[in-house]
Amino acid sequence: MPEWKVSEEPIDYQYAITQMEERVKQIRENNAKELIWLLEHNPIYTAGSSAKDSDLINNNGLPVYKTGRGGQYTYHGNGQRVAYVMLDIKKRGGDIRVFVKQLENWIINTLAEFGVKGEIREGRVGVWVQNGNLEEKIAAIGIRVKNWVSYHGISININPDLCHYNGIIPCGIKEYGITSLAKLGVNVSMEEFDKKLVKAFNTTSLY
Repeated sequence: MPEWKVSEEPIDYQYAITQMEERVKQIRENNAKELIWLLEHNPIYTAGSSAKDSDLINNNGLPVYKTGRGGQYTYHGNGQRVAYVMLDIKKRGGDIRVFVKQLENWIINTLAEFGVKGEIREGRVGVWVQNGNLEEKIAAIGIRVKNWVSYHGISININPDLCHYNGIIPCGIKEYGITSLAKLGVNVSMEEFDKKLVKAFNTTSLY
């Protein structure tokens, strides 16, 4: 069973990277347990390894970080639950693509606890919600792997300021929108969401 850590105050992004890299090293050396770190960041944009400069439309005065995770541009901010997953992929089948699908299913099972149907779309990593005639993204996934130990992870929109997504083309996809539980009419505290997140983890193949 991985260790769970919850940070009550927003965490500096660079500090989070340093802490994850150190924990990954310890896990690889069998000096620490796997870790799932639940946190929020203050408003920032991050650019993954596939990010295109043209997808940053206007940073709106927010910091922009280039990071080693997979994926393109995304936004992190208050009201968004970030779960950084430092997990041994070999213990979970040793297939990175399958691992990403497991992360998607974890999110989908968590959303189902709130009556929200999350869906996977072929060729688009992340979790999507059909909201009337609109297809909108509610959760993003971007991981990095060192010696079969993952880090970075998932972000799920609980109640962030969605206007910040206007500054980027999220994940390089401009044909679809962005949503949150609050936008879907689901009002839930971060603490309540975390309980369901842990429950869903314990009932998926990630465990």
